[in-house]
Amino acid sequence: MTAERTLFTSESVTEGHPDKLCDQISDGMLDECLRQDPNARVACETATTTGTILVCGEITTTAWVDVPALVRAIVKDIGYVNAD
Repeated sequence: MTAERTLFTSESVTEGHPDKLCDQISDGMLDECLRQDPNARVACETATTTGTILVCGEITTTAWVDVPALVRAIVKDIGYVNAD
């Protein structure tokens, strides 16, 4: 019998990488919804390109989230200060 050969790969990105930025924004949306409404149902996705961030998904909650302010705060916290 021959041994099965497998290949394991993984990706690791650091703060500021577009994938990480999107994850942090989606997490921020979830956290804010749950902070205000523990019964919130959140399926939030975020996409980004230079100068643009798109937050979309399905959210069922009684919470009110100022999405642009939340996104700007997260982006600024990471260290981005302009769209370049």
